[in-house]
Amino acid sequence: MKKKFLAAVLASVMAFGLVACGSSTGSAPAKTSGGEGGLIKVGIINNDPNESGYRTANDADLKAKFTKENGYDASFAYSLKNDEQIQYAQTFIQDDVDYLLLSAADTAGWDSVLQDAQAAGVKVILFDRTIDADSSLYEASIVSDMAKEGQTAVDWLASQNLSEYNVIHIQGVMGSAAQQGRSGALDTKVAAEGNWNIVKQQTAEWNAEKAQQIVQSVIDAGTPFNVVYAENDDMAKGAVAALDAAGITHGVGKDVVVMGFDCNKWALEELLAQNWNYDGQCNPFQASYIDDIIKTLESGGSLSQKTIIMDEKGFDATTITQDDVDNYGI
Repeated sequence: MKKKFLAAVLASVMAFGLVACGSSTGSAPAKTSGGEGGLIKVGIINNDPNESGYRTANDADLKAKFTKENGYDASFAYSLKNDEQIQYAQTFIQDDVDYLLLSAADTAGWDSVLQDAQAAGVKVILFDRTIDADSSLYEASIVSDMAKEGQTAVDWLASQNLSEYNVIHIQGVMGSAAQQGRSGALDTKVAAEGNWNIVKQQTAEWNAEKAQQIVQSVIDAGTPFNVVYAENDDMAKGAVAALDAAGITHGVGKDVVVMGFDCNKWALEELLAQNWNYDGQCNPFQASYIDDIIKTLESGGSLSQKTIIMDEKGFDATTITQDDVDNYGI
């Protein structure tokens, strides 16, 4: 990530700032940091770092920040399944972590374990994804506006003024905030417009090979389509592999419009070459936000914002520049 983008991130962090001598949000009892040698003990629950290029960058960002050199005793756990993540959370609470950092696989089912965390004095910070739980159960949420990501993408697609939209919709892990936001906008548009049709809607669980198989099944069935709406870059890549194998053209001025999300650098390079048409940004760099929040709470301060929503862009192949690729590619 280039310096000017990082500077913007840090400026956003400073904007919500510190309020000295206040009290932390939530009703958790006071708790002395319990890490080895006075380190702040954190348990970090994330999705599988091999899930996508986005998740790899997200995991690397967290690991670079939450180190002993930076004052942390950090443990990491990974799963794409909500029930497994909840078990990890219970284990971290039993291990007496000071902070539980959570990127939930699913938005539902977190109330009970977060109540347990609060009772044990463990402060919870959400990152990357929202959950359906009362805000009193967590200190802060650093997230992307997934619904806005989806709406921005669908608005862009509508602006292409196709005579008919026959869409292969490749979904992420069902129930995740990213899937719900990116699917919701498209579902709403299809329901409202007579010339918008979903020819195939299926989850590939963020996986390129599964996405390739989905698109191949549509090609084999002989069903006409002219849009691939994939909810991350890896699935878009898999879809394109199926198109290429079948000799179907894609990109600007070609047979099929290709859309992805996350803004991996290689994906933005596909836009620059006009092989893809659109990519929606999802910012993976949340560690500095979380670090600032923890330092605020540890110093006895309070947060001026409970929810921090990161600003994100959508990129069009006809207007993207090399600077965009360099500055926003992950």
